[in-house]
Amino acid sequence: MGKPGDAKMLMEHGEGDDPARPPCPALDDPEGARVPEGLPPIVDAHVHAFPDRLFAAIQRWFDAHGWPIRYRMPAGDVLDFLTSRGVAHVVVFGYAHKAGIADDLNRFLAALVAGRPRATALATVFPGEDGAERILADAFSAGLRGVKIHCHVQCVPADAPGMDAVAGACADAGLPIVMHAGREPASPAYACDTRAICSADRVERLLRRHPRLKLVIPHLGVDELDAYRALASRRALWVDTTMMLADYFPGYPPTLDGFPPERVLYGTDFPNVPYAWDRELKNLAGLGLREADLARVLGGNAAELFGLPLS
Repeated sequence: MGKPGDAKMLMEHGEGDDPARPPCPALDDPEGARVPEGLPPIVDAHVHAFPDRLFAAIQRWFDAHGWPIRYRMPAGDVLDFLTSRGVAHVVVFGYAHKAGIADDLNRFLAALVAGRPRATALATVFPGEDGAERILADAFSAGLRGVKIHCHVQCVPADAPGMDAVAGACADAGLPIVMHAGREPASPAYACDTRAICSADRVERLLRRHPRLKLVIPHLGVDELDAYRALASRRALWVDTTMMLADYFPGYPPTLDGFPPERVLYGTDFPNVPYAWDRELKNLAGLGLREADLARVLGGNAAELFGLPLS
């Protein structure tokens, strides 16, 4: 259904916004039945789950503006799919695209992982909404182990005033924020200009205001890789690999060069991917990392950051 190079429209220009055909292709690549043999325990630290109706709406958005989602299944099946294939632990989250829905999403996620000892959920909140501190206190009391923020969807810069309550609550609890604050992939279908509200400088300003905060930037921080390599070396900042080791977007070959291995988490964006669930995993295993570094990236770093059982 196309070649990875076609994705250049979205990653580099944010164009091709045609509802008849997503700007990025699906790949008909083969998938494995289980994780490759001989790998250390794996944590997928970037997995999405939503109630059915919201999941369906997100899939329609991707169909029109992103890429064809290969895996379409209810939230519970998302977790079971990965763990049944040998993923040791899954970190799952959603995001509140507007004020007033975070409580329901957090209750949904808490119920989703209840009885699934190999899954851990993060909370969400809409930055700046009334009662944000109470929303997060309730979520943390229910066992959620951090917060997911999506600057593109929520149209909130990392250094927005509304982020202070979120960052303060997480810092006080010793729990991380996973924040999509990189500028890409951009799309005119978002309600804001992601390149205008997202930058590594804004992220660093948030970390300066909240020096105890633990922050994860997905997608290696693309397209400001050098800036995030530097931040990961000097501040409490981690990155995850999500979609950037899949050899899918043009101009971004699979590499972790320059990133401290103790600050990198393996993540996939499952199920919202246009290729095989284990595509990134195979590429990561083939990067030639030292054994200890591979173990950190595949699971050890996430287990330490989120307080996960890992065996």
